[in-house]
Amino acid sequence: MLFPPAASVAVAVNGRPVLAYHAAYLCDGRVYAPLSPFITRFADRAWYDGDTLVIERDGRTARIRMEPRIPKALDDVYVPLAPVLRSLGLSVKYHPGRVEVRTAPPVVVTPAPFDATKPSAPPSAVFTPIPVPTPRPVWTGSPLPRRTPLPVAAPTP
Repeated sequence: MLFPPAASVAVAVNGRPVLAYHAAYLCDGRVYAPLSPFITRFADRAWYDGDTLVIERDGRTARIRMEPRIPKALDDVYVPLAPVLRSLGLSVKYHPGRVEVRTAPPVVVTPAPFDATKPSAPPSAVFTPIPVPTPRPVWTGSPLPRRTPLPVAAPTP
């Protein structure tokens, strides 16, 4: 625990601020941030291997040796932000009071438009079952008119 408390540092990812209950802070020229949400939003997995915290993303691994007194809950762990994110392949820049993290834009592949000149798959046969005759008649359509007259009361004068 630092006393007096260190100055908090805002963290932005691709220009959008990261909101968290516990802020990142600057101490001895290095920005420290809680593992969740600052690191876990980029990591594929994070786990403890003995006294080492292992963070993995896209086949890249960052290993941080932790003090034994630090609890094993990942939410209570503060790590140096820039070295960890750089080892995971992200771009990190520090501006006074703010850290900017840049990620690669996602690769979006658009489908090719329909081309009528290219051959398409031939239509395949669709199984249609033959209806089985039933012993009872099947009545469909609108009902037939009534053949017996309904009794009507004589009009009163």
